[in-house]
Amino acid sequence: MAYSARLDSVYNHYLTSYTPKTSQYDTHKKSELRRIYNSIVKLNKESPLYMLDTSRESRQFVVGLKEGARTLHNTIASLGGLDEDEMLGKKAAFSSNENIVSATYIGEDAPDGSVPSYDIEVNALASNQVNVGSFLPSDGKIDLEPGAYSFDISVNGLSYEFQYNVREGETNRKLQERLARLVSNADIGVNADLLEDGKGASSLRFISAASGLNVNKDYIFQVSDDKTSKRSGTIDYLGLSFMYRAPSNAEFLINGEPHSTSTNHFTIGKDFEITLNGVSSSSDDIAQVGLKTDLDSLTENVGNLITGYNSFLDSAAEYLESHPRSGKLLNEMEHICRHYQQELEGLGFTFEEKGRLKMDEDAFRRFILNDESRARFSTIKDFTNSILRKVDQISLDPMEYVDKKLVAYKNPSGHNLPAPYMTCTYSGMLFSSFC
Repeated sequence: MAYSARLDSVYNHYLTSYTPKTSQYDTHKKSELRRIYNSIVKLNKESPLYMLDTSRESRQFVVGLKEGARTLHNTIASLGGLDEDEMLGKKAAFSSNENIVSATYIGEDAPDGSVPSYDIEVNALASNQVNVGSFLPSDGKIDLEPGAYSFDISVNGLSYEFQYNVREGETNRKLQERLARLVSNADIGVNADLLEDGKGASSLRFISAASGLNVNKDYIFQVSDDKTSKRSGTIDYLGLSFMYRAPSNAEFLINGEPHSTSTNHFTIGKDFEITLNGVSSSSDDIAQVGLKTDLDSLTENVGNLITGYNSFLDSAAEYLESHPRSGKLLNEMEHICRHYQQELEGLGFTFEEKGRLKMDEDAFRRFILNDESRARFSTIKDFTNSILRKVDQISLDPMEYVDKKLVAYKNPSGHNLPAPYMTCTYSGMLFSSFC
């Protein structure tokens, strides 16, 4: 049990520190996992024995490199899929007024090619609950007797007690900062920070992570110390029971029909993912949501590909000074681009410093429209496939770009047994980063 709990802690550290956002592309079929496993076995079977640089900087570099490769892989997957026929073929949504509504297409291609469009008018945005405490002199001494205090926060039907000690001579701001950390780190759906009035006074603010109204309730959380286990007095002194802003639901019309949700993010059927960004200024201030043309969708997909590619290069370039071998990776990525340079330049791409790419959207559209043979479009797919193969290779063996000393080659006869050395080294770095 202790080992399992420790392992859970390592994975939680990994997810929060390196992969705070996962997606549907981080899940895999059994056949995909089996293929990855077989690739690892083959790699380890032929890999020489190395002594590696296992410093904290190297651990951060190799874990960050693997995560960068994963992100670029997922970017390519999100643009239509990884199969040759589907690659870069994702339909894209448009919104005629991004100031009030933005949209993402999440549906499948309709057999008849028809996806309905929607007119959306936003009357009110969903809001979260905000409690703002009293402004107290930041450098002033706490007007509470030293000792153990506590207060309760009730959220989602659960009550959480927070205990702390008032110290002799402690200032108001020091106490507010401690309580802000205490509440935020508890991860109960309420965050805390400090406000300043510009006159030397500060206030503790509580903000709900959720928005909207619960059934038969006009609040998301409540703060009290009426029935707490330690000494009371915190809530009155800090003024934390004052609800500065009550939670509210989003109110909007879709094709003239009224709707309400507790968040500003929702889906329409199985077609669009909608985010409300602002309120309509009048009944005529409407955002139309629908599908872009195939050319517009392709242009957006290729633009997202280039953005993801450049971001990956930028993240790898950050380690050039501390890890010179990252230059090897940058050279390999640039070599891939140079292989397709002539064809890509013919599509409106230009090469910048450090292997980065820039896309002229207008030129790209013209070339695609005039490309009756679709040969140039095929070049983009070939380039994308090359990038995909490279990032998959990096994900499989990020240790290739870490400083290392060769100790021994494997038996040249070819009769080598699989050894988990390289994979275990990377996993060990992950554990060491946590410890």
